Amino acid sequence: MGMSAGGAKNSGGGRRRRGGRRNAPVSEINVTPLVDVMLVLLIIFMVAAPMMTVGVPIDLPETQATAMNSDTQPITVSVNPAGEIYLQETAIGLDEVVPKLEAIATTGYSERIYVRGDTAAAYGVVMQVMARISSAGFKNIGLVTLQEQEQ
Repeated sequence: MGMSAGGAKNSGGGRRRRGGRRNAPVSEINVTPLVDVMLVLLIIFMVAAPMMTVGVPIDLPETQATAMNSDTQPITVSVNPAGEIYLQETAIGLDEVVPKLEAIATTGYSERIYVRGDTAAAYGVVMQVMARISSAGFKNIGLVTLQEQEQ
């Protein structure tokens, strides 16, 4: 009552093969590695995205003021330690501040504008920038600072 090793094909005792071919390629796609790679990329971009919006490197002063909630992205004007002025991330001159702001303000003179002044920047330069913005008619002007760290 034994089975023959090389007997007739599909003689009842062995496994049946689909399609009759032995080494047919598998036509199913393995999705698991694709999902793993996509999840890793998602995590990388979630971590890296906030780091890409830094802008002009400035050492902001620290205060005890609380953070403001904002629904829209405000326009930022930055003054670095050398006294150079930046609108968002583009260097501009003092005379160009108002025309450029008027050109990019989507809600007109009610646009929110944040002035970021480095702690080593000359106080006078920061005040000149704020005076130009204010005299042009913009009323929502704010100074950006860091919250003080309790030690």
